[in-house]
Amino acid sequence: MKIILFEPEIPQNTGNIIRTCSVTNTSLALVKPFMFSISDRMLKRSGLDYFKDFEIEEIENLETYLQSSSSPFYFFSSKATQNYTQVEYSEDCFLIFGSETSGLPNHFHEKYSDRFVTVPMKENARCLNLSNTVAVALYEAKRQNNFIF
Repeated sequence: MKIILFEPEIPQNTGNIIRTCSVTNTSLALVKPFMFSISDRMLKRSGLDYFKDFEIEEIENLETYLQSSSSPFYFFSSKATQNYTQVEYSEDCFLIFGSETSGLPNHFHEKYSDRFVTVPMKENARCLNLSNTVAVALYEAKRQNNFIF
């Protein structure tokens, strides 16, 4: 499995996601541009010692990346209507999350509307914290695959 963060903005969130990915043996990719340096001390601080041996893939163009891959993928958005638990996740799938303030661009919603899922929340809530959403989604996907790490 791979977590893909589209143009992440907050290094602490990405650091927390590095920890989650590390303990679950999950790959992580960041779509450029991201609003911090991979060497950012806040990123390393929140990633603690998990950052040391963890590789982060950098993606220049998400659309090109998805077209060149045969892996199934799902976009997570507070604007989606399909519940994230209604999807069958494979061991090689990509779970894609938008930036903290902007989410995902509309063209992804238009082109891949059937691949958008959401983590349920109370009505009129804006969204969960990115690192929390990644953890919830990733553990559901791992659960469906018998927690193969």
